[in-house]
Amino acid sequence: MKQRRKRLFLAILVCFALTIPAVIVQAATTITANQTGTQDGYDYELWKDSGTTSMTLNSGGTFSAQWSNIGNALFRKGKKFDSTKTHSQLGNISINYSASFNPGGNSYLCVYGWTKDPLVEYYIVDSWGTYRPTGTKKGTISVDGGTYDIYETTRTNQPSIIGNATFKQYWSVRTSQRTSGTISVSEHFKKWESLGMPMGKMYEVALTVEGYQSSGSANVTSHTLTIGGGSTNPTPTPSTGAKTETESMTKGGQYTGNISSPFSGVALYANNDLVKYTQYFESGTHSFSLRGASNNSNMAKVDLKIGGVTKGTFYFGGSSPAVYTLNNVSHGTGNQEIQLVCTSDDGTWDAYTDYLEIN
Repeated sequence: MKQRRKRLFLAILVCFALTIPAVIVQAATTITANQTGTQDGYDYELWKDSGTTSMTLNSGGTFSAQWSNIGNALFRKGKKFDSTKTHSQLGNISINYSASFNPGGNSYLCVYGWTKDPLVEYYIVDSWGTYRPTGTKKGTISVDGGTYDIYETTRTNQPSIIGNATFKQYWSVRTSQRTSGTISVSEHFKKWESLGMPMGKMYEVALTVEGYQSSGSANVTSHTLTIGGGSTNPTPTPSTGAKTETESMTKGGQYTGNISSPFSGVALYANNDLVKYTQYFESGTHSFSLRGASNNSNMAKVDLKIGGVTKGTFYFGGSSPAVYTLNNVSHGTGNQEIQLVCTSDDGTWDAYTDYLEIN
């Protein structure tokens, strides 16, 4: 027992020591001026009208943002569309995220985007700074463990995705603030439409940090955007191949931490350490490949759970990265939670995980 406690204490120290360089490795690009692009499967944009801004594009949908003395600035990662389909034609849209949010004034942590025909700028606000958005109240929606007030405002001859124009703004503003969880985006869209607030063809949906005449910072540490199918689903779907980096998944357990060697990933140091995310499945059988390693020559083991049911175990017999595949795994269809979890740690190894690929 004393030896076990000592090992866990060392694991904590290793986890702490590796977290800082892991952040540096993941910080692929930092931008400071207005820019759009695609990075790691997500569309991103930094837009400002004045002031000092910095946006670091990390893996998957994650990013960090800093701003000072700005007029208005938006930092976002998500998906841009070609404005030919409505949200119902695209299928259910949701976002699962976790962030730290430090607004030094007026700022929003939100889902943000636009539609065309009609031209609409929309917000689903989970947290804010000194000002809670308001407008003409249209109703409320209770979803994702909270209640949102719904407002409508009008912008007259203001900047938009088509140039200066007059357009509606739709708002869902949570009554109690939070900085992590699931945002069922399509449920807000449907509620707005039921209240006489029509949505047009989708131009954009993105997890966004906005600052207005303020300074502040934010760090989005996990962010999975899911699109398609009849319920909340990730993109891409496994039918085309889905590869998810473990550092973009949600971490759980007491000691789970990022690593930068032998790859940028996540270490599972003790039993019940895990990473998880939600994946949509059109069919009920797939193969799952996990790239990983042990921290030494002892065999490391990582269980695959789908929908709370253990479907198999990945084995890594050494410290060199390798891919272990579980073929023809049967599972539920639709929206399913996938977990990579440590359950058989005997104190002689740690499991390092890089990415999970589904085919």
